[in-house]
Amino acid sequence: MKESPEQKEKHKLARERLRRLRALAKLRRLQAKASERAAKAALKVSAAPATKVRQPIAPPRDEVAFKQREGQRDGRRDGHRDAQRDEQRQVEINALERDIAELSRLTDPGDATAGEIDRIRREVEELKHDFYAHLASWQRVQLARHPQRPYTDDFIRLLFENFSEIHGDRNFADDPALITGMASFGGRPVLIVGNQKGRDTKQRLARNFGQAKPEGYRKALRAMQLAAKYRRPIFVFVDTPGAYPGIDAEERGQAEAIAHNIREMSRLPVPIVVVITGEGGSGGALAIAIGDRVMMLENSIYSVISPEGCASIMWRDSTKAELAAEALKITAPDLLELKLVDEIIPEPEGGAHTDHAATAKLLAPVLSRSLDELLRLSPEALLQQRYDKFRHMGQFFT
Repeated sequence: MKESPEQKEKHKLARERLRRLRALAKLRRLQAKASERAAKAALKVSAAPATKVRQPIAPPRDEVAFKQREGQRDGRRDGHRDAQRDEQRQVEINALERDIAELSRLTDPGDATAGEIDRIRREVEELKHDFYAHLASWQRVQLARHPQRPYTDDFIRLLFENFSEIHGDRNFADDPALITGMASFGGRPVLIVGNQKGRDTKQRLARNFGQAKPEGYRKALRAMQLAAKYRRPIFVFVDTPGAYPGIDAEERGQAEAIAHNIREMSRLPVPIVVVITGEGGSGGALAIAIGDRVMMLENSIYSVISPEGCASIMWRDSTKAELAAEALKITAPDLLELKLVDEIIPEPEGGAHTDHAATAKLLAPVLSRSLDELLRLSPEALLQQRYDKFRHMGQFFT
């Protein structure tokens, strides 16, 4: 079948986009090799024996300050260019995927053009895999904050049965930023606790953007103590930028509620499995993240402060958020290397936001395995293991 002018134009556009993607991929590989060579050269210089040389006269202080400022500007420009390049590459991949889908719809499967389209599709998949396998910290931050990532109510719908929500802290109010309730997982009764952000503006305002207030943490603790009373394991899904910092939250004892949760969760004699599904921000995340197993989805983050907040404090410049994201070591691979989390759960190609069902399918066996391992332990052994786990965190020099 002869190609129509529309098909020819789309096919030509697809080939041009693929050419640009190949060029971007080649540039990224060359940059990686250059960085590796620079690191090896620096290592050789540091390992070389010291030689006595005449010290140059120190430049004036104003000149040093000027050079530092120029270096900072250059660093910001380089980081901005890299981020723009990655963003451009992602846009190109998405556009090319749309073009391929449209060409496949318009092309006869028996046509000779179909083979060319299949070849382009395979190359795009390889480039896409390469792109997501080598994401920088800032790109992972963006994925962790993606508005279409699965939230707690999505995991409840996909992984659990017979969910019955628990409302209120029996003291002040019910906090919609935190979901708690009883459910069944693989035929076993469990408790679920998790942050909920909301999809659109109305939902986000109703859920306070996933930022819990003191009544939310007290509600979560009340539900967890109820689960401990009936020997039910606890699953926690963390996705919050942090605890709500408003005046009303401070008036009702935000810091005390977080500290109280941390203390009491460490004493609960039932298995606690924690999954960081998006953002794990500061004490707001830690207040519900004291678990026997702490795991992270591949593109989630877990940190004492947001990259923007860190940049504002350290450099008085929030535009250095990309630099702060690298320095904070907030990604799943970094935290696994530091032994602050126990396991990384893979996501579908392109991120969890692309396929909620596939994400839940990858998560389910990990939750089941972790629960089976923990249920074999006695309450005393469980508490001792949890205590040892958190006591050994940060012990890098012993």
